Amino acid sequence: MERIADAEKVRQIRRVTFAGMAVNVAIAVAKAAGGVAFSSMALVADAVHSASDLVTDLAVVFGVRYWVAPADEEHPYGHGKIESLVTLFIAIALALVAWELAADAVRSLWRAEQRPQSSPFAFLIALGGIVLKEVLFEWTRAVARRVKSTALEANAWHHRSDALSSVPVAAAVALAWIFPGLWWLDAAGALVVGAFVMYVAWSLAKPALQELVDANVEAKAAEVESVAAKVPGVKGVHKVRARRYGGSFQADLHVQVDGSLSVTGGHDIGHTVKQAILDAGLDVDDAVIHVEPADPACSA
Repeated sequence: MERIADAEKVRQIRRVTFAGMAVNVAIAVAKAAGGVAFSSMALVADAVHSASDLVTDLAVVFGVRYWVAPADEEHPYGHGKIESLVTLFIAIALALVAWELAADAVRSLWRAEQRPQSSPFAFLIALGGIVLKEVLFEWTRAVARRVKSTALEANAWHHRSDALSSVPVAAAVALAWIFPGLWWLDAAGALVVGAFVMYVAWSLAKPALQELVDANVEAKAAEVESVAAKVPGVKGVHKVRARRYGGSFQADLHVQVDGSLSVTGGHDIGHTVKQAILDAGLDVDDAVIHVEPADPACSA
């Protein structure tokens, strides 16, 4: 697949993110106003969650210009890890929102803070938010996968978390309206929102942390080894490692060649191995090849 130019990648990421920001503002305002007007704690909590998307949208908009920047003298490996930092920031922002939503819901349940009867309009607001955020999720994820951006995909899942977390909110609001005696369902819905958002935060933070500490991606390393082993002249492949770096991967490996070859012959095979890996469609944009003589027993 042809790589998308950096300028085009920035344009696509910013376009979908700016659109998301506009939708998030409209949804957050509608939920907050509806939650206050119709006395729904769950809807107010959902408004806070929607507003938190603005923070992560801004992180993506301002961060993309840095992580797509080419390698330079001070950063010879490029700036790809900035994307992981942005992803981690999004995850932390989500976790903080989740904690506050859950804590507020627990306090309400503990104090038995019964609120006035809800309204069907509160349910319609929550339902409208679900539809809009799901559309935004699908669009953002599609762009993220097209441009291979982990930070944008993390932001897409932030949209999805808002959509899914609104489902228990809508259910809680509807039940609290139909059955006023079940007032506690509204706070319970807010608690479910908090728990779900915390789960999403961890699912985003884990791969970002693994990238920042250069964790080995075993599945990708196995794919790299398979490609290298098929190159003519390669007698063996070992010490294969692969790490994620931004929207792609980097690999390093040892290849064994006939020990009687000249330095030039061994170098040519190593170069062929590298090019085969880069051309194999594995999203590997750099590979370091160490060429060594094969064990005579292996070449016999």
